[in-house]
Amino acid sequence: MAEISAKLVQELRQKTGAGMMDCKKALKENDGDMAKAEEWLRKKGIAKAGAKADRVAAEGLIGSYIHTGGRVGVLVEVNCETDFVARREEFQNLVRNVAMQVAACPNVEYVKVADIPPDVVAKEKEIEMGRDDLGNKPEAVKEKIVQGRIEKRLKELTLLDQPYIRDQSITVDELVKQAIAQLGENIQVRRFVRFVLGEGIEKQETNFAEEVAAQMGGK
Repeated sequence: MAEISAKLVQELRQKTGAGMMDCKKALKENDGDMAKAEEWLRKKGIAKAGAKADRVAAEGLIGSYIHTGGRVGVLVEVNCETDFVARREEFQNLVRNVAMQVAACPNVEYVKVADIPPDVVAKEKEIEMGRDDLGNKPEAVKEKIVQGRIEKRLKELTLLDQPYIRDQSITVDELVKQAIAQLGENIQVRRFVRFVLGEGIEKQETNFAEEVAAQMGGK
């Protein structure tokens, strides 16, 4: 695989308006070929999405999803730029799909990595640094391994980094960017909350056999 330099990433970013990480991924996927990387970004709608990322998105919808059986429920806020787009069927479908994604991901706690509090990141690093398999490795190697593990762990906690449940070949972030390209506005998943029936309630554990015996003894 060709070495992907920061200069190459920056050049692609200037051409497409896509984010740094998206540009780096596009170049990696296409062995550093600028033209193919640009085409790759456009096919995924990322090029158009990057150019709109700084525009204010204060309209949108609060969507909901209740899973079959009524044991899991989700509320999610997805923002766009205008009420016109918020009323479009494509946008409403996106909101519902994002809500369903949250319902399907019990370990997801944040929208994106940037939302994770520094103390949570520090705790994850402390856990990884203390793992037994790193004991004999040089400090520089240990740091590199830990960084890779932390990045993976943080992505596990974030909604946008999850594989989309209806198409595992893309992430939720890429799904949103496709909607941006289609609808022509900045779209942001702002926040979500996931409800699980009985979560947080201490349930009394009983032994059925002992309960029956106690009742029989009381007669």
